[in-house]
Amino acid sequence: MRPAQATSLREVLLDPAEAFSVDPGGSAQAAVLVPLHEHDGELLAVFTQRPDDLPRHAGQISFPGGRVEDADADLIATALREADEEIGLPATAVTVLGALCPIHVPRSDFAVYPVVAAIVRPERWRPAAGEVDAILELSLSALAANRGSAVIGGPERRHETPTFTIGERVIWGATGFILADLLTRMGLS
Repeated sequence: MRPAQATSLREVLLDPAEAFSVDPGGSAQAAVLVPLHEHDGELLAVFTQRPDDLPRHAGQISFPGGRVEDADADLIATALREADEEIGLPATAVTVLGALCPIHVPRSDFAVYPVVAAIVRPERWRPAAGEVDAILELSLSALAANRGSAVIGGPERRHETPTFTIGERVIWGATGFILADLLTRMGLS
């Protein structure tokens, strides 16, 4: 990522300490890394696709992340640890730029804190067996151009979620809300 691009992003993102002080609700905390890098002049975000046989969020596209563990110094440490575990992205290849608004995920009752970072893409991704089926690098401008919405949930818990369609893949739910926040801040939505 070019230095000017990183500076522009820092200006529109939240200060992590400020974002982490917000309580969106939830019985547990989790953090996700929103890894960004440039390829051929295009800004790409890195996502994981979860296996279809998982008990929670099966088959969904998400950012690397997970539950806070006792050994994590803070939410940034959680996001970095999870990105290393899930996709093989070492913390040394990550420059934290800021944060996005935390969200509550009703289905799992998690408060999710997104950390946005510029990354140096490794030569080879290392998807975690049993946890990650695929690692996707998707253009932010293409995602913004393919934005929609969908109503999800049962009769008592219906709500609208942003969707982003690339080919046959659809990003929605918590990841859709996080991505929508990022694209709006960047002026792409």
